[in-house]
Amino acid sequence: MATINFYLDKPDKKGFAPIHLRINCNGNQVKVSTGQKIEPKNFNKTKQKAIGLSVESHEINHYLDFLRERADELLHHSNKKTFVQDEVKSVLNEHIKNYKESNNVNIVKEQVALYGKPFTFVDLFAGAGGFSEGFLQAEHNNKFFDFVVANDINENCELTHVVRYNHQLGLDAEFLKQDITEPDFLDNLLGKIDGRQIDVVCGGPPCQSFSLAGKRKKFDKKDDLFSHYLEVIKVLQPKYFVMENVKGILTKEKGKIKELIIKEINSIVDTKEIPLLISFIKKIGKESNSFLFDSIVKRVELEKLLEKDKETGKADFITFVENRFRKLTPKIADYKTSKTDENINTIRHGFNLLARTKEWEKLKRDIIKEKDFCNIDSDNFANAFTDFLTEISSENVISKIEDAFKILKVPSTYKKDCEDIITSLKIYTTSFDESIEILKSHCDTKQNKELETILESIRLYKIEKPFVANASDYGVPQNRERVLFIGCRKDQKYISEIPATVSEEEKVTIFEALYDLDFIGNNQEAHRYEEIDISAQYNGTAKKMAKLLKKRRIDGKPISKGGKSFAEWSKKGRLIERFKPLTKPFYVRNSEALENGEKYFDLLNNHKTSNQNETVIERLGVILKNGSYKKAQPELEKLNLSTNKRNYNVLKPDEQSSTIMTIADDYVHYNSPRSLTVREMARLQSFDDSFVFQGKRSTGGNNRKTEVPQYTLVGNAVPPLLARAVASEILKYIK
Repeated sequence: MATINFYLDKPDKKGFAPIHLRINCNGNQVKVSTGQKIEPKNFNKTKQKAIGLSVESHEINHYLDFLRERADELLHHSNKKTFVQDEVKSVLNEHIKNYKESNNVNIVKEQVALYGKPFTFVDLFAGAGGFSEGFLQAEHNNKFFDFVVANDINENCELTHVVRYNHQLGLDAEFLKQDITEPDFLDNLLGKIDGRQIDVVCGGPPCQSFSLAGKRKKFDKKDDLFSHYLEVIKVLQPKYFVMENVKGILTKEKGKIKELIIKEINSIVDTKEIPLLISFIKKIGKESNSFLFDSIVKRVELEKLLEKDKETGKADFITFVENRFRKLTPKIADYKTSKTDENINTIRHGFNLLARTKEWEKLKRDIIKEKDFCNIDSDNFANAFTDFLTEISSENVISKIEDAFKILKVPSTYKKDCEDIITSLKIYTTSFDESIEILKSHCDTKQNKELETILESIRLYKIEKPFVANASDYGVPQNRERVLFIGCRKDQKYISEIPATVSEEEKVTIFEALYDLDFIGNNQEAHRYEEIDISAQYNGTAKKMAKLLKKRRIDGKPISKGGKSFAEWSKKGRLIERFKPLTKPFYVRNSEALENGEKYFDLLNNHKTSNQNETVIERLGVILKNGSYKKAQPELEKLNLSTNKRNYNVLKPDEQSSTIMTIADDYVHYNSPRSLTVREMARLQSFDDSFVFQGKRSTGGNNRKTEVPQYTLVGNAVPPLLARAVASEILKYIK
């Protein structure tokens, strides 16, 4: 067992003594200069720590702890059992050089256009930053992307962003840690954008609870994220926007959700063209039912308003319809009935509820948050919450008003007026497209033809159908299918699909992605790369394995001359020259550690295996030998190694992985009975090795609801090479 300690050399003329690292092992001694100096009075020789509470003392102690950890890891936790002195010195000096070089770099806070034409982008629901990373890798004919703002609700997403883009790359990209559903979100986002024109918005709002209007909802925190995403689009009006989601969204509720999403996107209007539509509506309104057409005009005018003015506009709409009812009341009910009748009161009080939509929406948000915090679901409380939240929705209030009108004995002369009031209230809750459908039903053939011409000019975005993209078609060693809704502003070239960069035969294999990381065992962590001898590791199959390695372009396309292997690209990095890192990659435990300068500068990050017990290792060995969990079941039962775990995915070296999720224990390494490291999962997602996932490595239990550890960051991310392909296609056509 080696002992590791620090000692001071003779002070220089200024009184500062160099700190040296000393290792004693079996009578041999290795000395390495740390490159750090300190006044002897400020160093505790017994504790081998700098004394005092100054920032300088704190940084020195963190640096010495870092070196002690790396020396201990090398000597006591490495696969290699013996080292010569020069090897130990070489490895430690490599760590020292890497740390000193990186820690002395100042952060650059401005993006300077070095060449070409920059286009700006914003990344919503950013997570780790898969979209961001891919967009910064893209370049076409001297066009590239500038990163303006990312948004997510989790602290570790923010930490990973700040370390990667602000500290490591030196960009001035902002991060907004806020729920997109909060009332002041848009104002805060616009504050971060600071007046810049945004060319592209990307992001994947979770649509798990997206439901059709009129259906009872689960009312969880994800219910309305899609519509809030579209609100951002309406305000920023980017040239393109990309919305990513799971493939299941296409078939949800028999495809009606997909149709509704497209309808909502088509409902985004060019506010400059609205006066033309309003003139048309007023013109035909004069010829027939002016009240109903005035209601449609008021609904269309809401599209012009900024988010902060919309509540006033909605209240004005309800007041307009309510005034119509007040004038009608004496005609359909006598004085006594109008004051005491339950149905009249239902209608009257319904208007009060609708006029205070803002207050009810706030209450609804707060209740949903509390419901989610208390885990109210699949219990005897859930229905009561759902019933109340359904009760206060605008759609339900209008439905009750409609039922009240039906029960009232309204003279036939005024039945049409009552129906118009109900139609107007329904217009209030419709999308722009749905209100236009109501308008069309009141137009003749000639008027509808004129209306279609106006609508062509008023629709801001073009989209016909979503596009299903498999990540493996873009150089990612993973079969991950995602749906992309690409909205193209009417003044831009239409993009309906993203061309594949590799054919089926050219796809990147798991072995290409992971072979050079296969040098650690169970419960080990590596902070530097080691040489891999394929011949020694694979014996009889070495030639077959070696043939899997191909030289490729960044996008995965194999090429005969030049190029790099997938693993080499991962190590070198795929960012364009303008975004090359200013510092070496580093890891911090949390935001406080970042503020205190507690950075771990390593050559390799996030490469730690789980501490699995012997039973689990034996189980994984049986599964690996059989090639799949299903085939291994009989043998597992025979050996008493069965488990309740639903599935294990055995990686096949010559294939692509299945969709990478957030739990590493779901996967079995192709060559060892173990789960994957964060770095290996990141490789399968196509993240560069220089992209470090920050904070906790994993979490469990109820913490999964609030924490986003490294494995979750990786599993939820958009593969950067897929994002790169999307960004490159946009750069080809963007004006």
